[in-house]
Parts: sequence; C-alpha cells; structure tokens
Amino acid sequence: MPPPPDLHVLESPAAAVAELIAEQAARGGSIVLTGGSTPGAAYERAAALQPDWSRVELWWGDERSVPPDDERSNYRLAKETLLDRLGNEPQAVHRIRGELQPADAAGELDRSLDGAQLDLLLLGVGADGHVASLFPGSPQLAVEDRRATSGPAGMPPWVPRVTMTMSTLRSARRIVFLVTGEEKADAAARALEGDITPDIPASLLRLGKVRVEAFLDPAAASKLSAA
Repeated sequence: MPPPPDLHVLESPAAAVAELIAEQAARGGSIVLTGGSTPGAAYERAAALQPDWSRVELWWGDERSVPPDDERSNYRLAKETLLDRLGNEPQAVHRIRGELQPADAAGELDRSLDGAQLDLLLLGVGADGHVASLFPGSPQLAVEDRRATSGPAGMPPWVPRVTMTMSTLRSARRIVFLVTGEEKADAAARALEGDITPDIPASLLRLGKVRVEAFLDPAAASKLSAA
C-alpha cells in the first residue's frame, strides 16, 4: 500500500504553498502550475517572495483549448498573477498552446516533455475528483504511451482540454495538492483517504513514487478522518 498523504490543514494554505513555490524557484529546476482562483493567490505571494525565476522552467499540467488571452485560460491566470509580477522571467515557459487544435497542442506538449524532469507539481482537486483535465470516466485516464493527451471537458467550461497524462503527473519529484472550500470536502476525502480508483482520478496520484502532500483549509479538510 502507498503511504498516506502528508496533510497540512491551515487557515491560509495558499500562503504555505506560495512559500514552497518560491523556494523551488530559488533552487531552480521545473515547476508545473495548475489553474483556479486559489492557486492564483499562491502565485501572487510566490512572486513577491521570490521575484527571480531565471533558473526555472515553467509548465502547466493542463489547459483549456482557448487562446492565451481568454479569461478561461490557465496560462492567462498565471501570467496575471505570477509572470507579470516577476523581476526576472523563467528561463523557459512551456505554454500549452490552447489556440491550436487540441490533438496538435497535446502532441506539441508531448514532444516538449521528452526528457524533462518535473520537480514540483501543483494540483487541485475538482469537486468530482478530477485532477488536471483527467475526469472520472475519461478515456484519457488510460493513456500510457504518451506524456500528454487531449479530450473533451468533464465539466464547465465546456471546451476541449489538453492535459499531461497520469503517468507524467506521477513522475514528478514532488506532488502538492492545494484544496480549499467546503464544496471540495467530499472530493478531498475520497482523493486523499478513500479507495484509489479511476472514479476519483486525483486518488491515482497516490500510486506515484513520492508521497503526496496536501495543503487544505479547514473547510476542505472537514471530512478527512486524519485532519
């Protein structure tokens, strides 16, 4: 059995995750970003803590098939909350080109990831248990011969998605979940303590080589037995 996740229940989990991001940026290596309003707060604080990202390669775990200036774009979120606030830009920014056809964008990401080492992977947990853009029942969950894939959305916004595959996500040297809000409590409990099952894709990260870390606020952690 894999080890249980390392749980951190905090009033401000985004602030704690910001410190992890800033520390990784100072060390260098690679950071994989996620989307959502809670990570945005972490990105803003990380940029203030460490404005020099010149030693870092930046990736995204998934992206919506929209242009980079679209309000639904994960890249746009990171640009506004992180990239535009830095003193020194990352040495490489591997944006998923959501303006391309999804299969083409996934192919480009797959090629870019050849030989890459992912040092810090940031993830959220969807209310349905999805992670990145790997949704319950998605055929993309079974893709093992590629580093990235594409497919339909499992929830709004209803646009196609490009995502790293589960095997790519699990290859990261450090896997960190950031989860907030009472609406995520059920999914967080199932992902972090329940059965490891494709029905809750986030639970599959526990099968990786490293112990998963989770930073939650009290509302998101309210149904965890170990919290």
